[in-house]
Order: sequence, then C-alpha cells, then structure tokens
Amino acid sequence: MSLDEIKSRITAAEQAAGRVVGSVRLIAVSKVQPDERVEAVLKQGHRCFGENRVQEAAGKWPAFRERFDGIDLHLIGPLQTNKARQAMDLCNVIHSLDRPKLANTFARLAQERGACPDLFIQVNTGEEPQKAGILPAGADRFIANCLDMDLPVQGLMCIPPANEEPSLHFALLAKIATRNGLTGLSMGMSADFESAIALGATHIRVGSAIFGARVAP
Repeated sequence: MSLDEIKSRITAAEQAAGRVVGSVRLIAVSKVQPDERVEAVLKQGHRCFGENRVQEAAGKWPAFRERFDGIDLHLIGPLQTNKARQAMDLCNVIHSLDRPKLANTFARLAQERGACPDLFIQVNTGEEPQKAGILPAGADRFIANCLDMDLPVQGLMCIPPANEEPSLHFALLAKIATRNGLTGLSMGMSADFESAIALGATHIRVGSAIFGARVAP
C-alpha cells in the first residue's frame, strides 16, 4: 500500500469521526527497514518517523537529517534508563515513559539539558505481564507524579493485546487521558488505525502498510 493511500484512509477516518482533517499525526514506523525504503518515503515528503531502538535510530537518522530538513523522530519502543540521554538527544518525542525510574531520569536530564522531548506515558491496558507500561489502576498517580516533575507529558500510548478487540483498549486509554486532562493519544497501527482515529487517536503508528514487510536485522 502506498503512503498516499494510507493518508487518504486517514483523511476518510477523520471525516467519518467528525474530526478536523489533518488532526492525526502519521508516524511511519521505520524500525528494521532498509535505508533505501526509508529514503523513498522521505523523498515523498513525509517527515515523521518512529523507531523502536535507540541504537538503530542513532545509526540511521543523523545521516538522514544532514540531507532532509524537518525530520520529526519518535521513539516508540522500550527505553533502558542508561539510554535515556541518547534518546533525548536524538528524538523529538518519546512514547515509552513507563516507570518511575525513567521519569526521574528524564526529570534530572531535562534540568541538565534545559530541554526535554515531548513525552507520552505508556499504559499497559491489557495488563500483560510481558509488556511494558503503567497498569491502568496506577496510571492516574503516575501521570500526576510526572506532571509534578514538570515533565512535558503530552498524552498516553498503548499497544493492545494481539488477541483482543483493540477498540476496547483505545477507549480505555482515551478515558484515562480525558480524566487527567491529557489530549494526546498514541494508538493504532497498520491493522486498526481507523478504529483508533474514531476513538480519538492523535498519533498513529504505521509501518508495514507503508514500507512492506520488515527485513530481519
């Protein structure tokens, strides 16, 4: 599927939901994609990309930024605390704030650097033991603690369980965000982004539908 087709589907979903066209940010998930595929999307004018790993992002994006202006890089995968400084240097937005230790690290580094990328708190809506994220029951307190540290929390992120109806998880995430005064919702991927848009997504993460099947590292 082409980038233009994805954008057309996003526009149609925005219109169907009665939302302003252009209100949803498309993050092209470029993790484990060859440079030539990423470059092809850059040459089409797209500038918002998502990476899962800091190491991969560091090896790919500095060179692209020398050649293409306005790249907006989002970290969407789990982040080790010892990689936080590098992630903050590389990325415009980090979607995987998921524990107090990482929040404290961001707060300390933000004071040192005088700046911090925009942040999304990851919520483990399915309460899956193998998955990162704050559990729903603890989300309100964690959000409040992060805001008390003056962290630039823009919203929430989730990855629904693979075997469950994603719209239930999108609705739960939206409910948590609303009661905490957050407007950003990072939710929805290649197979379900239209449902996510209907339920308020502001950022959707689409990879394989744009780039094709991932290439093993």
